[in-house]
Amino acid sequence: MIAYKGNRFTRKTNNMGGIEGGMSNGEDIVCRVYHKPISTLGTTAKTVDITTHRPAPTAVERSDICAVPRAGVISEAMLALVLVEAMVEKFGGDHIDEMKRNFNAYIKSQEKGL
Repeated sequence: MIAYKGNRFTRKTNNMGGIEGGMSNGEDIVCRVYHKPISTLGTTAKTVDITTHRPAPTAVERSDICAVPRAGVISEAMLALVLVEAMVEKFGGDHIDEMKRNFNAYIKSQEKGL
């Protein structure tokens, strides 16, 4: 449901994560990131030795490390790169001051309803 509140259109819920049809709908942009589990090999499997070309068992590997803290940082950094790329595409400029000026002019034009 779309409503008008505080001089802007809002949604009753933000179930779309702030993006509809590839564009921001004005709500907070919410990102959910999922990572696959780290590979572990608890038992041996059949394989081939690269050097001798003969059948050989694989090594048993256990990875009990927790990658979540590091993976979160990488995901945040990647999201920041994607968002700044969109900002550069939209507002352009050769210098950050120019981009800020273009952004502020865009916000003022939106406030005036242009």
